[in-house]
Amino acid sequence: MAVLEQLTSQQAIDLEKRYGSNTYHPLPVVLSKGEGVFVWDVNGKKYYDFLSAYSAVNQGHCHPKIVNALIKQAQTLTLTSRAFHNDVLGKYEKFACEYFGYDKLLPMNSGAEAVEAAIKLCRKWGYEVKGIKEHEAKIIVCNKNFHGRTTTIVSFSSDETANKNFGPYSNGFINIDFDDLEALETVLKSNKNIAGFLVEPIQGEAGVYVPSEGFLRHAKALCEQHNVLFIADEIQTGIARTGKLLAVDHENVKPDILILGKALSGGVYPVSAALANNNIMDVLTPGTHGSTFGGNPMAAAVAIAALEVIRDENLAENAGALGQLFRSELNKYIETSSIVNLVRGKGLLNAIVINDTEDSGTAWNICLALRDNGLLAKPTHGNIIRFAPPLVMTKEQLLDCVAIITKTLKQFEK
Repeated sequence: MAVLEQLTSQQAIDLEKRYGSNTYHPLPVVLSKGEGVFVWDVNGKKYYDFLSAYSAVNQGHCHPKIVNALIKQAQTLTLTSRAFHNDVLGKYEKFACEYFGYDKLLPMNSGAEAVEAAIKLCRKWGYEVKGIKEHEAKIIVCNKNFHGRTTTIVSFSSDETANKNFGPYSNGFINIDFDDLEALETVLKSNKNIAGFLVEPIQGEAGVYVPSEGFLRHAKALCEQHNVLFIADEIQTGIARTGKLLAVDHENVKPDILILGKALSGGVYPVSAALANNNIMDVLTPGTHGSTFGGNPMAAAVAIAALEVIRDENLAENAGALGQLFRSELNKYIETSSIVNLVRGKGLLNAIVINDTEDSGTAWNICLALRDNGLLAKPTHGNIIRFAPPLVMTKEQLLDCVAIITKTLKQFEK
């Protein structure tokens, strides 16, 4: 088989199955093209993308401004490593710091790398600024979290699939329930070695769990009271997805360390970052952290373009308005539905809970039917279906998608 030969769907799936590691369970559809809110499979069938590569393509597939930034930079200079300066990184760091309101940016590639960088930064700050005895620093995390799949991160995951048989696990983490201020306060009061609190403002992978109003604001206040860093993982929730630039903006919270990824590049190139002010970031010195590709010229050029698109096309405002419309329309259907219990979310990060057990397969079958009807989504945690379309979606397109979703759900009503 020639490498560039056009494959059928089954041939593409068979190749992945034979030569790829078995770490994902994709929906059986093989995509070959994307533009805006749409993707096409190898047979030319058109679909609404209602996952957005887990919110990496908030700006829509193949946004021309972002793609052109990539092409232009790729034709000039792609990589220098950090052994030398390049003429784009500083511009990107300045732009992003002013954009999000921080002194410094630590450039990385993947979301998990940015989380690891934030953990290292937090610990080093804990030892050198807060005065915690070396090797005794603790970071509070939440049950049902998803911050990535490195060995350190899965050590504090409560998802058995993510961490079973990957030990020995890393120490230094204390798990509490998400949205539990009392538990957070108890740990902060009883342990003087807490360096940070790492939290997703909305737990996306867990099923789009939105915390109670005031949780983030009061959690930040508790952290300040106990001289603990508030670390927000906004890799999925950030960059306009929830109707604000950042999900923490709904409660006017300023994280001490902000973690970004995914839509930081518009899905065109792997770009992630940890941002903090000088009093925190300055604990890092040459050799204490780094990445060969982190901060490369292509990543920097792409990230600037991606952030400009978010700003210039008012995508946060669009996500907020369309998200309210989406939940309102679905709630009308849910009132008389026996198959859907509820819809929840903020902006265009939403999920429906299917009225069946996690191991029933109903949510998976609904997603197969949605695919057949021209919309792509994916279950999470068995009986939850996450809906997160690109933020460039129009009102007319959203209502069309609601019609597809409700039409599909009717097929499964008891």
